[in-house]
Amino acid sequence: MTAGPGGPYGPPQPPDGYSYPQFQPPAPKHPSSTTALVLGIISLAGILTCGGVTLVLSPFAWVIGGRAVKDIDAAPPGTYSGRDHASAGRIMGIVGTVLLILGIVAVIAVIGLVVAVDGSSSTTYGDY
Repeated sequence: MTAGPGGPYGPPQPPDGYSYPQFQPPAPKHPSSTTALVLGIISLAGILTCGGVTLVLSPFAWVIGGRAVKDIDAAPPGTYSGRDHASAGRIMGIVGTVLLILGIVAVIAVIGLVVAVDGSSSTTYGDY
């Protein structure tokens, strides 16, 4: 049995000219990245559970997620993490906002249809 650079029982040592990488703590998450993710999840999950009322949160998720992504990208590397959470919240906010707009257009169309049908069926038949 041959002894390595660290001795026969010690830990192996790196070759000359090299050193072990120093431990770097992970970068803190951007404060708004998790907020955007949670708002996006609540807004889309609420379609089924709350009848779509929570879609009102979607534009907020879109805006907060977009700002967080811009902040993370503008900061020096390693300053913030959580870009994936911010991007997911932004995307869910976009999807929810589109669904919110479609829902508003549908409600306006139904109201317009009801008014048009009600207005056309109100005929007078004279006195009896």
